[in-house]
Amino acid sequence: MRDMAVHRTGRPPLTERRKAATRLEIAREAVALFTDRGVAATSADEIAAAAGISVRTLWRYFPNKESSVLPLLTGGIEATARALRSWPAGSGMAALLDDLVSQGQETITDLPALLNLVRLTRTEAGLRAVWLQSHHDAEPVFATALAQRAGLPDDDPTVRIQAAMINSALRAAVEHYAFRTDTANQEELTASVRMAMATVARGLPD
Repeated sequence: MRDMAVHRTGRPPLTERRKAATRLEIAREAVALFTDRGVAATSADEIAAAAGISVRTLWRYFPNKESSVLPLLTGGIEATARALRSWPAGSGMAALLDDLVSQGQETITDLPALLNLVRLTRTEAGLRAVWLQSHHDAEPVFATALAQRAGLPDDDPTVRIQAAMINSALRAAVEHYAFRTDTANQEELTASVRMAMATVARGLPD
């Protein structure tokens, strides 16, 4: 999870791209097995076999079988961080939302798996912990992006609160959609995200 906080420019080296592709394939297979059988009934050996790797390789990438789903979560979080970094100062929430939607297109192929994973977090405590931890780790990344936009230090309470609001809104929007439907409709999920971010922009009622 620590590598989320590192902001690199340019295309990653080939070895890093291959590792990322392997990690993502493991995550896809893990979610498919967890969805079909449940976490307790799925072994690390089965996840490794489905991904075409050895169990030893699986443990090099992840400390436990629950954490193997993390690459499906970090993609959306990293896309949000990129959108926040490129959000022009002085532009409104609409500009950020448009960039969030654009950045999200990169992960659209994994949307069904992501939503299945989020649904599993209702009943699988281990997956819920990974889901919440991924958002916990994302918050300082969002705060840094907002601080750079505003010309403030990373630990400024304003940007930390703003980052927490955006982080919580996005998590709530995805859960709101995932928990209420068995489909994976990009437009409907986008509408849920737009609603959540518009709520953040309005703030609390008087």
